[in-house]
Amino acid sequence: MNANDNAQQSGSFGLLIAILIAIIAGVAVGGLAPEFGHKLDFLGEIFLNALKMIVVPLVMFSMLVGITSLGDVRKIGGIGGRTIVFYMVTTGLSVLVGLILVNIFRPGVGMTPGEMHATAEYRIEGSYTVRLIGSHQWERENLNEYVKKYTVALLDDEGEPSYVGEIAKIDSTTATVKSWSKVGDDGSYIATMDGKNLHYQSEDGTLVEVMPEFSSGKGVAIALPIAAKVVDKQDRDIVSTLKDVVLGMIPVNIFKAMVEMDVLPLIVFSLLLGAVLTILGDVGKIVIQFAHGMNEAIMKMVHWLMYFAPIGIMGLLAGRIGKEGGFVQFLPELKMVGMYFITVLIGLIIHGFITLPLILMAFGRRNPWKYFLGMAKALMNAFSTASSSATLPLTMEGVEEENKISTRTSSFVLPLGATINMDGTALYEAVAAVFIAQMYAAADPSIDLGLANQVVIALTATLAAIGAAGIPEAGLVTMVIVLKAAGLPIEGITLILTVDWLLDRFRTTVNVWGDSVGAGVIETLENGAGSSDEEAAAPA
Repeated sequence: MNANDNAQQSGSFGLLIAILIAIIAGVAVGGLAPEFGHKLDFLGEIFLNALKMIVVPLVMFSMLVGITSLGDVRKIGGIGGRTIVFYMVTTGLSVLVGLILVNIFRPGVGMTPGEMHATAEYRIEGSYTVRLIGSHQWERENLNEYVKKYTVALLDDEGEPSYVGEIAKIDSTTATVKSWSKVGDDGSYIATMDGKNLHYQSEDGTLVEVMPEFSSGKGVAIALPIAAKVVDKQDRDIVSTLKDVVLGMIPVNIFKAMVEMDVLPLIVFSLLLGAVLTILGDVGKIVIQFAHGMNEAIMKMVHWLMYFAPIGIMGLLAGRIGKEGGFVQFLPELKMVGMYFITVLIGLIIHGFITLPLILMAFGRRNPWKYFLGMAKALMNAFSTASSSATLPLTMEGVEEENKISTRTSSFVLPLGATINMDGTALYEAVAAVFIAQMYAAADPSIDLGLANQVVIALTATLAAIGAAGIPEAGLVTMVIVLKAAGLPIEGITLILTVDWLLDRFRTTVNVWGDSVGAGVIETLENGAGSSDEEAAAPA
């Protein structure tokens, strides 16, 4: 090892320490001083925007380099088939781990989707407060857990909700709502200065706030609403989602796909362009040489960006935790769904530290610990940004420069992985679906928790995680698909959204780790199953 190698390793180790310190500092600042932490968010946005800025050219030029390096365009089928099979298998294994754990820990048992008081009489006080009359009281021990997440519903003669309102304050016999909405009436919503979204209806051309048409009644319930983020995703199913993905692979306008950072159509376009360049002779060689030069230049930009990484990562974490109100506001939310959170986290740890390393050893013939250290910067960035696409430049750097995977392999496997490989997401969705089923099962005996339904959850979570490539908010879309396939209420998503932003960071880290392991395995398979570490690692 020469002096340059020693200096490079020393610098890389120093950067890792700086990033680790930045993560700790960001969590501390955001948790202990949320207002100040929120103000640091712009540092993270600058870093994140800089990473996203180079994703599109990186995907296109690296794919061109990789495809043209294959020589024979027919080899695309071999490497492509192996890559897709690998991602499907690992995603399926992650779902299996999640289902086993959620059936062992049973985090949804003891949770409640709300409560029903069909015979309770009530009166409305001051327009927004519902008071239970007589001996009726709310059942939940910690009523504060209802605030800002659950709604009060006034029932009609048939026991169905007629008016609903989000709970703003509650005690043993009363519940105060922010505003009322009439069920079945879309009306109009007007945002007020204090942040309320008030429901209005038109009367003689004038907007009038919706209020119950009665001051007392019989029958009241507390229930989870459909989260605002999920409302426009209710009609999603696996068929329509896969159809959108297939259609989206062929963009009407390639420049529109670039602007929207829609990676999958860029991969398809680059594949076709690279295939054509390999058969154009001398003219194609000029373009290929240009692509090689641009790819090297973009990777150099990645090196430069890493000097800013610790500051950007600290800003991202401080800003995100500060936005959630710091430890004071977030920790009670975490405690409420603590067993669910722990179940998902243990599943991600098992998949990331046991399943994937064993696959890397068995099929990639590589030392998992050394490989992990080579990916450490990318994994820390994945945790900080919660974005596989934004982390792609660092993933490629770690795979190629630290773990010596050829550009030919990494440029094909990694962009595809950042788009369709969602091991962590699929595991989380399987756990969440069964968690929601367990929660609702106590109140609804018709909820099916049997083997057949869990097989449906496993298959749907695997297909949806792969099929949601390029769809905005893919995690929520696939969650809706999984719940609907299993016949479960999508209202349950509302309960887990409060901790979803943190779990998203852990599962994105596992997704990126799975992508990089895929590159190591595919490289070895492409070079021959008997290759040693050094042989498999040699650039093509």
